[in-house]
Amino acid sequence: MSRLLPDAIRGIRSRRGRLLLAATGTFAAALMIGTSLTVGYSLATGFDRASARADAPDVIARFRGVEVGELARRVRALPDLAASAYRLELTDVPIAANGTTVARGAPQVVLGGPRGYAIVDGHDLSGSADEVVVERGVARALHLRVGQQLQVADLGALTVVGISVSPDNVAYPLASAARIYLPPSVVSPDFRGEANVMLLWARDRRQLEPMLVQARALSYGLQDLRFVTRAGVRALIDDAAGIVIALLVSFSAVALGAAAIMLAAAAHVDVQRRLPAIGVERALGASRGRVVGRSVVEAAAAAIPAAAAGLAAGTLLTGAAAGSLLERLNEMPPGAALAGPLAIAFAGMVAIVVAGTAWPAWRAASRPPAEVLRGGDIERAPRTAAAGRGFFALGARLIAARRGRAVATVAVLGVSAGVALLMLALASTLDRLEQDPSLLGKRYALTVRAPASRTGEISRVRGVAAAAPRYSVQAIDSFDLGETMTLVGYPGRHTTFEAPPLASGRRAGGPREAEVGQGLADALGLGVGGTLAAQLPSGQELRFRVVGVDRILESDGRVAFVSSVPLARATPGVQPQIVVRLQPGADAGAVSRRIATLGPASGPASAPGTSGAPSARPTTAAVAPPRRSDFLTILAGVLRLVAGIDALICLYALTQALALTARERRGVIALLRALGSGRGAISGVFAGSAFALLVPALALGALLERELLGPLVSRLGASYVSLPIAARPGELALVAAVAAAIGVGAALRTGRRLVREPVLAGLREDL
Repeated sequence: MSRLLPDAIRGIRSRRGRLLLAATGTFAAALMIGTSLTVGYSLATGFDRASARADAPDVIARFRGVEVGELARRVRALPDLAASAYRLELTDVPIAANGTTVARGAPQVVLGGPRGYAIVDGHDLSGSADEVVVERGVARALHLRVGQQLQVADLGALTVVGISVSPDNVAYPLASAARIYLPPSVVSPDFRGEANVMLLWARDRRQLEPMLVQARALSYGLQDLRFVTRAGVRALIDDAAGIVIALLVSFSAVALGAAAIMLAAAAHVDVQRRLPAIGVERALGASRGRVVGRSVVEAAAAAIPAAAAGLAAGTLLTGAAAGSLLERLNEMPPGAALAGPLAIAFAGMVAIVVAGTAWPAWRAASRPPAEVLRGGDIERAPRTAAAGRGFFALGARLIAARRGRAVATVAVLGVSAGVALLMLALASTLDRLEQDPSLLGKRYALTVRAPASRTGEISRVRGVAAAAPRYSVQAIDSFDLGETMTLVGYPGRHTTFEAPPLASGRRAGGPREAEVGQGLADALGLGVGGTLAAQLPSGQELRFRVVGVDRILESDGRVAFVSSVPLARATPGVQPQIVVRLQPGADAGAVSRRIATLGPASGPASAPGTSGAPSARPTTAAVAPPRRSDFLTILAGVLRLVAGIDALICLYALTQALALTARERRGVIALLRALGSGRGAISGVFAGSAFALLVPALALGALLERELLGPLVSRLGASYVSLPIAARPGELALVAAVAAAIGVGAALRTGRRLVREPVLAGLREDL
């Protein structure tokens, strides 16, 4: 054992090229693991990290303006209350800076108490009337820095003293309102003591439900009251980008598993390359333990620096992109917290390489030395194989002679191809989520902001197949006030406009029947035949019998389809949108322009706060609104980066297999050259070897993506919705073309390197 380290050092010095090749494979796998781990861990833990940093409230209540003293008197009666804070929130206030204007500014006047946001640059409000704290997303959109001026409507120029992160909502522009924070001194004395937002912190979050029950009991006289808990905030953020984040996190988990398989296969192949050396050691009397120990030390010496460098490079490459995604979600990067998962990944990688080296080395050292020297699993190809078979077929036969290695290489290439196809399919799914509402059951193409009385007129527009008012009301569960939901109501059957896939039961038809999303059913323990009890902002309660469970994307599946009749009656102030389903072949843009030209409605006046005419431009219905395009662009960049890393792993695996085949078959190649074959013929031999590996690998990759990886990511990403993550023919063709290019490149490189060697050297080796 004392001679093990010196022997390993001599082996490393004598096989620097091989160890460098092994280290390259480890680096590529570590790069993929570092990339996936950085993205997955950052996004999976961002909300909890930001909530802890900002000391986010456990409950946020919104209502019409009430005097702060009256609120404080009621709040003091709440059980288990740790702290409270009050704000006056304004809406649609224009703000401007650096030549950019945002019409939907949302100033919040901070009326004392804990803040509920974190300052990431500068300092908090000191009370001066000319100060403002700006949310990070707003600062990015307006190119603001601490010390610059922000124009706020009639208040004039205010100095930005701090940049904040507020985890109770996503950041602007992913959120439509641009939030800023102002001191009480900016408000006129008439409104300085009034609040319409209340933040509550509980001493023990396990006792949050009794606090909510008591808060409801003390809320008499408050109009338009809405409670949102931390769970509700998470659902809100998930509604904005949660499915995308969940898919990326689950994709990262799959990528980690794929990289582990690649590492194990690469370590096995590296031992196969060293079979002659192992045979010599055993013939000279070395014990099995010494052979295995030396192999393990050499493998670890190559794996440790390569794994560390690959993980570091992957973190650096994707850290900025993950940080940009977190900024748009109003969340915090992991910082030093990422060191723990990276350390675990590093230890796991080294362990996989060691195990993948030790086991085949032990098996090889257990066989007779003569068998190991012959290569063990090699079937010697006769010299006549060089003639009459064709160069391409000869290459395929050479690679097939090493059955174990060929299987391992095909496994690595197949998993890489499957991951690449999964990545392309995921990117395609994200594009469809942004552009194609029919993917998740939405059958309407346009939404129109107009009174429900305009429905008939809009339905008669050329190109419109059907139109109906769509009511959407936020509610909470009457039995568990911390659970939020969205009630969606149509006057008739909702399936004309929204038909998400049924998980169980049937479609709702009666006025007291409901279809609930899988996410809501899971949260409340509901099933077909159960009772959905929803408490509305008006304080009224509606009860429905659950007749079906749907797989719905919106709001984490916390949606229930009900009849609009009881919903509109219980919430008289709610204003619906008119949804429009188009006739087959109708152009959405043309129909939108026709609706926009409709004149004012005749008859009764519109409800307060609405216009009698439709909105100037009907909105195209989509799962992801236009303001998410920047968010999805960053995601696409992350996917492209992982695709490049995956291609690097494929190139490494294929080059390693061809280089090893070339080394073992130098005599055959030298014979071909002696018979007059040139560089093109030699490259053709290795092209045959490359495609003998790539063709079954592509078939395996396509099968893995369709039958295992795609369904797995869909299930891990969102159990409450059916997402068809499957590669399309165009994506299959793209991966095949890239694989062919990698194969041709590897074959040309190997052939060019062999042609440079003297013919006699190869012939002498085969004697």
